[in-house]
Amino acid sequence: MPVFNCQLPIEIILVLVLILILNFKFEKEDEDDDEEDSATLDFGLRALDFNLRPVSKMLKASGAMAAATLFSRVLGMVRVMVYARFMGDGWVAGAFTFAFQIPNLFRRLLGEGALTAAFIPIFKEKEKTHGETEMWRAANAVISGLVITASVIIGVAMLGISLVLAVHQFAESTELMLRLLRVMFPYMLLVCIAAALMGMLNARGHFFIPAMGATMLNVVMIASVLFLAPHMGTHLHEQIFALAFGVLAAGVAQAAFQMPTLWREGFRYRWVSPWQNETVRLVVTRMIPGTIGVAAFQLNVLLVQGLAFWVNPQINASFEYAVRLMELPQGMFGISLATYLLTTLSSLALEKNYPEFRATLRHGLSSLIFVNLIAAVLLVVLAEPIVRLLFEHGDRFTAASTARASFALVCLAPGLVAFSTVNVLARAFFALGDTKTPMKISLACLTLNLLLAAALVVPLKQGGLGIANTITSVCNAGLLIFALRKKLGRLEMAPLRATFLPLAVAGLLGGLMAWQGWQLWESTLGHATLTLKIGAVFVPAITAGLVYGILALTFKVPAAKEMLGFALARFKR
Repeated sequence: MPVFNCQLPIEIILVLVLILILNFKFEKEDEDDDEEDSATLDFGLRALDFNLRPVSKMLKASGAMAAATLFSRVLGMVRVMVYARFMGDGWVAGAFTFAFQIPNLFRRLLGEGALTAAFIPIFKEKEKTHGETEMWRAANAVISGLVITASVIIGVAMLGISLVLAVHQFAESTELMLRLLRVMFPYMLLVCIAAALMGMLNARGHFFIPAMGATMLNVVMIASVLFLAPHMGTHLHEQIFALAFGVLAAGVAQAAFQMPTLWREGFRYRWVSPWQNETVRLVVTRMIPGTIGVAAFQLNVLLVQGLAFWVNPQINASFEYAVRLMELPQGMFGISLATYLLTTLSSLALEKNYPEFRATLRHGLSSLIFVNLIAAVLLVVLAEPIVRLLFEHGDRFTAASTARASFALVCLAPGLVAFSTVNVLARAFFALGDTKTPMKISLACLTLNLLLAAALVVPLKQGGLGIANTITSVCNAGLLIFALRKKLGRLEMAPLRATFLPLAVAGLLGGLMAWQGWQLWESTLGHATLTLKIGAVFVPAITAGLVYGILALTFKVPAAKEMLGFALARFKR
């Protein structure tokens, strides 16, 4: 098997330079926002100053984070492209994919979910009621507790894996997966610390820097493939360990990236015993059920991929490429908006301002559905050309690999709106101090997902996993809406429901335009060159996006009007 050659060092250097520039730029903007009463819609270009309405404030705050998250997700996609060229979608790729799912689950649950969801309201309450000194002390107690707990779990897990490998002979793919997992499991500690730091920064009004933390993770992991893998052996099953060591180095970089901003805020780590600490007890009480409630999708992925690995490791690799593609729009806007809403809704809940709570939630869901609906349509319709453009390079990711991954994406992408909605609705429960309801709903949905995956994975392979996740997430979102209406008495979602039919029509017509555009491109030009592959994706996608946007404006969808005004303000001098 050929050795993977080191490539793209210039691109990596340029990415690092861009990160430093953006870091300085957005940190300065955060400081300016604290000093000015009027805000500026600024994503790198200055806009007109005006007093922001609540919705515009939401778009600005979540938009700044979305800009950072978009940059991180795009860089993450570059990482997946490097991975595809390096290892394709064979059994080695499947072993690494499943092994990485377990420590990576903690990043998804903590960095994008339960720890920040539980910690931010408590952190803000400490600041309001006891002052900054007690606030930082509470943060130190939580970090100390995380270090102890994570270290114990890591030690037990690594010892258990070592014993299992010593006493039992596994299949080649399973043995490789366990060896990789043993190397990567300490990532759990690193990501716990990074998640706590991110929650502290969010509570202090910093959204860009925490969202950029994942960028450092991607940079280090890309570098491990390009620079370390060629020195780890001559076969893929040997070189794959470079990625495992890269995960550990990436965890260190992700946490370290956030420290300078926290230092300027006044944070200094001091050991505070977590035993019998009230703050730690509250965080743990809220975090454990929230771990399930806010991240049902991530747990779904882990469970069904475990089942898929048992059926055929190749299914894991193909499905993972589809998941990464769907996470680009989900992470760019859905998770960014959900993270912002947690802070805002928490403050409104503390003030018992429930009319504004409902309005903020409604506006957030409106923007989320408007953006993610067209993204889901395009991922379904253009799945094959997208996968071909991004991943079909080298001799390990072939045309057959493209067919497998695109089939998984077609089955998974229809649930994009539901996946993102679950994140937002779960934050609404957390803001109200209720973590048990999302947990109960997610447990039921996880059971449904596992049953569906078990029934579909053999006949449909990676497509069956996508269908199971889509159905489960739709059920999850529906049950959360029902439970939230019962909790608040009413949700006042009539204006949002009125946009469903117009957006469905706009999405359908936009999808038809994308499909016809792609078919016309393929029949007349094909995809023999990189330029043609790019055109096969972007020409139909841009056409469909314009049709969707124009129709939404014609139907007077409020989110479309707000997004257009927001975009114009960005580019107006």
